[in-house]
Amino acid sequence: MSEPVKVLLVTGSTRAGSGNTAALATTAAVAPRRVTAVMYDGLARLPAFNPDDDGDRVPREVAELREEITAADAVLFCTPEYAGTLPGSFKNLLDWTVGGGQLYGKAAAWINVAAQGRGQGAQDALASVLGYVGAVIVETACRRIPLDRAAVSQDGTISDPRFRAEATQVWDALLDFLGDR
Repeated sequence: MSEPVKVLLVTGSTRAGSGNTAALATTAAVAPRRVTAVMYDGLARLPAFNPDDDGDRVPREVAELREEITAADAVLFCTPEYAGTLPGSFKNLLDWTVGGGQLYGKAAAWINVAAQGRGQGAQDALASVLGYVGAVIVETACRRIPLDRAAVSQDGTISDPRFRAEATQVWDALLDFLGDR
């Protein structure tokens, strides 16, 4: 039997009813039994990044974020694109990971649910930041799965079987990379 795997799910959206958050909730719902998928829910509570505060005594919310990343075997992101790049609140989260080094050597992947012709700027920016912090991008687990906002159910998940099948492939690729299959 394979060892349990913990994956931190990080949405780049603070919007209620977000397709990005729904995508991660659905991905968590189809996770194999040996995977513990943990949704990070502190994005809106993170203070603005200030290098003066990035030392031994970071704000409590930042310490909690860094602890969650450290405890995970991998991190799976899903973010919207704002003004051609990452949303400010999500970039702020990533900025807090630079000085701590928690993403260095950590397996990371993303799901891009933007409509056709959108989302590439955010995806490129995320790849750039993850490369800068030394995360190991699991290319085979990164997926573009365009999602219509109407596909988000009342319960905050996506019932579309095509999406669920693709999310299952994300897990397969991530677990293959982690050597857990």
